[in-house]
Amino acid sequence: EFLLNKNYSVIGTSRKINDKKKWRLKKLNIHKKIIIKKLDICKIEEIKKILKRYKINEIYNLAAQSYVSKSFYTPLQTANANALGVIKILECIRIQNPKIKFYQASSSEIFGNTENKKKDESANFNPQSPYAISKLFAHNITNSYRNYYNLFAVSGILFNHDSPLRSSDFVTKKIIVGLIKIMKKKKKTIELGNINAKRDWGYAKEFIPKIWKMMQRKKPSDFVIATGKTHSIRDFINIATSILKISTKWVGTGVNEKLINKKNQEVIIRINKNLFRPVEIIYSKGSINKSSKYIRWQAKTMLKKLVKIMIEDELKNYN
Repeated sequence: EFLLNKNYSVIGTSRKINDKKKWRLKKLNIHKKIIIKKLDICKIEEIKKILKRYKINEIYNLAAQSYVSKSFYTPLQTANANALGVIKILECIRIQNPKIKFYQASSSEIFGNTENKKKDESANFNPQSPYAISKLFAHNITNSYRNYYNLFAVSGILFNHDSPLRSSDFVTKKIIVGLIKIMKKKKKTIELGNINAKRDWGYAKEFIPKIWKMMQRKKPSDFVIATGKTHSIRDFINIATSILKISTKWVGTGVNEKLINKKNQEVIIRINKNLFRPVEIIYSKGSINKSSKYIRWQAKTMLKKLVKIMIEDELKNYN
């Protein structure tokens, strides 16, 4: 949507192309404005074919096996897509057209549980999952191709970012959709894992222009994009129930903790120990000093406003 507004011609790719996959494009009313091509980034011949057919100026690689929890059960698939897929794209750029600019969607997960409270571009990396390890490979190989082959290749180390386009498989949307269904009497209870994990949440729509700015710089460089604020999943729930005007109280401790609807004393959130990750990042917070200085980044939408945006959209389009 952002690139189309900048008068780009956009080619979108996916391993599988069907109407189900296009729901976000349809929501933004851009599904007819994009050239959509089948492409599996794990297959180098398919990448070569696309680069040969079209005159590409910029590549934004957002493709990934993007579920941290799933990566523990599908490490090979995760590594193939998130790590080897990236080096295959970079190799095609290097050989076919080294003038193409390349953006890699890196992740705050690569920091893991490091000693640095605030994570910046120079912090130590300590990935805690197959997902994070694969993303760190992609981050480092992008840096290597920039240095070794003089490509314009950058990584945006994005901390958690959400919007109404988020899938319900992710905890933020799961909470919002679940609470609304409970209000509409279509659901009784939401089951969650570790609600005390803390994350730095921002608004995806605000992150996108800064990604583009990274690609327009004269000298390629990696940047952390974050809000610099951190909140727990419990905070997210409390904000959501407040906006939805559901009067609640937490009772119990540990895995026996529950969220009770004061109006009818029914349990609306339970903790399920099976939903805990095998290894969890306890605290995540980004440092935006570099991005503030060089790409003028400053988050305007903090968590309360973000939750409100997501809830209003969900209520508007509830079906």
